[in-house]
Amino acid sequence: MDFELTEDQRAVREGVAGLVRKFDDQYWLEKDQAHEFPAEFYDAIAKGGWLGITIPEAYGGHGLGITEATLLAEEVARSGGGMNAASSIHMSIFGMHPVVVHGSAELKARTLPRIAAGDLHVCFGVTEPGAGLDTARITTFARREGDRYVVDGRKVWISKAMESEKILLLTRTTRYEDVTRKTDGMTLFLTDLDRDKVDIRPIPKMGRNAVTSNELFIDGLEIPVEDRVGEEGEGFSYLLDGLNPERMLIAAEALGIGRVALERAVRYGGEREVFGRPIGMNQGIQFPLADALARLDAAELVLRKATWRYDRGEPCGREANTAKYLCADAGFAAADRALQTHGGMGYSEEYHVARYFREARLMRIAPVSQEMVLNYLGSHVLGMPRSY
Repeated sequence: MDFELTEDQRAVREGVAGLVRKFDDQYWLEKDQAHEFPAEFYDAIAKGGWLGITIPEAYGGHGLGITEATLLAEEVARSGGGMNAASSIHMSIFGMHPVVVHGSAELKARTLPRIAAGDLHVCFGVTEPGAGLDTARITTFARREGDRYVVDGRKVWISKAMESEKILLLTRTTRYEDVTRKTDGMTLFLTDLDRDKVDIRPIPKMGRNAVTSNELFIDGLEIPVEDRVGEEGEGFSYLLDGLNPERMLIAAEALGIGRVALERAVRYGGEREVFGRPIGMNQGIQFPLADALARLDAAELVLRKATWRYDRGEPCGREANTAKYLCADAGFAAADRALQTHGGMGYSEEYHVARYFREARLMRIAPVSQEMVLNYLGSHVLGMPRSY
């Protein structure tokens, strides 16, 4: 097995790293505290052409794989921007995959070039208050009326809805009680987020405040048939095309946060002197950080295997879920130990590790919890009875 990155992959990593260094910790702290979208960062990424890294060249992108996308995501998070940086571009990097694979030629031509150029912000509308991870139980409903659909319902935890012009929206077109298989009867749309028909309410939360998380109240949203992705009733199957890549991107972002947290802790351990010597000389400080390094390195190997399999067209559900699980745990452990290394100063905002800690904690919940990953591995890999 060859662990070397290709020349193009190294170029991606180095190019992104050079760009994101222009946005330092203070920039991200100020954006987080002000609850202000990082427009300057987003525009720089768009101008650099990175938003289209996985979008086909025919639509203005680079047509690269998930391996390159995860390298980009890791460097973005590792810059100190963490999840505020990653979430501002995450949907544009790979979120449009269901549209790329299943959208009509007209829909792709109308939307993908604008996404690659950074001109079009899109959010992802799946989760609902009464369904959570049980996606089959969503109740947002689209009823067909001639050449349009009319949608009513409610969505929650919709990132970037405040900034978005369009939404990739999952609805039911056949009610749950009327389908044979519980995942049938769901339809996916990429459509305008009409503020006259959709009430968007930001959710106060503990971190990642430069990018909003929102609750959406949808009342009579009209969607033309041309905005439907693929066939009616097949929306859930289309989403599955993007789930494994999403887990890999999240894993890479968790890895990046863990790496930058560890770097800050090592630096502080070498600079901070107590009892006449650097605290990094103490094994009580040094060993937890060395352990964090080992866990980050091990988690990265699983992620590399997952992206390698995906880009080769091989099954990767086991590897993608394992990578998300291990990287989320390793990233949070590194952030936790970085905060502990800083002692009381870690609890302040001055050294930024408190922000890393808050954002790394999110990765163990979203987009799928650690417990649901274990459910998947237990039932789909180990073959044990399904518990959900």
